[in-house]
Amino acid sequence: MSRTVFIVRHGNTFDKGDVVTRVGARTDLPLSTSGQTQAEQLAAHFMLTQPDGFCAAWCSPLMRTRQTAEAILSICENAPSLETAEFLREVDYGPDENQPEEDVIARIGQDALDAWEAEAIAPPGWDVDPAGIVESWKAFFVSIGTLPADDLRPALVVTSNGIARFALKAAQVSPDAEFALKLKTAAYGITQVDAQGAAVIRDWNIRA
Repeated sequence: MSRTVFIVRHGNTFDKGDVVTRVGARTDLPLSTSGQTQAEQLAAHFMLTQPDGFCAAWCSPLMRTRQTAEAILSICENAPSLETAEFLREVDYGPDENQPEEDVIARIGQDALDAWEAEAIAPPGWDVDPAGIVESWKAFFVSIGTLPADDLRPALVVTSNGIARFALKAAQVSPDAEFALKLKTAAYGITQVDAQGAAVIRDWNIRA
């Protein structure tokens, strides 16, 4: 027996013309207008592709993930209670928290930012515990394996880009697949988790 887990990144927190900043664990922004639209599109997508809904749902303590999850669950019959998981909170970008991207690059350099995007190597000053996040994902997958076996509906997880990427390091990836770590806004990945908590990423960066 295995269960599907949809790992979703929240929708946009900025709209066209806004000054885009690096929004981390300490910056609790709501969804922007376009982000709300993305969340509604996700809801419509899952209503079509997962008509029976979800057996369980989690988000981070941040508004942007809760609003995205609530939109998805709002059109599901018999929707589960939305639970909050602290490990799903976005990473803390230290001195770069809520700073414009050009200022972030000026401080750490493009190479450091590229290493984060390609390999999840945190630049100096960021408060990130990669090994700890990976272990939290592994423990979460084990908990998925304990969900009631008589309800095989998928589970929903809504988090942020900095946290989602470590799911790829906590699970196996299909041998014929190569996924970029970054999960785009309002995109999702598909993970299969068996009763022992072994997880396999089947797809990544799907948009509705």
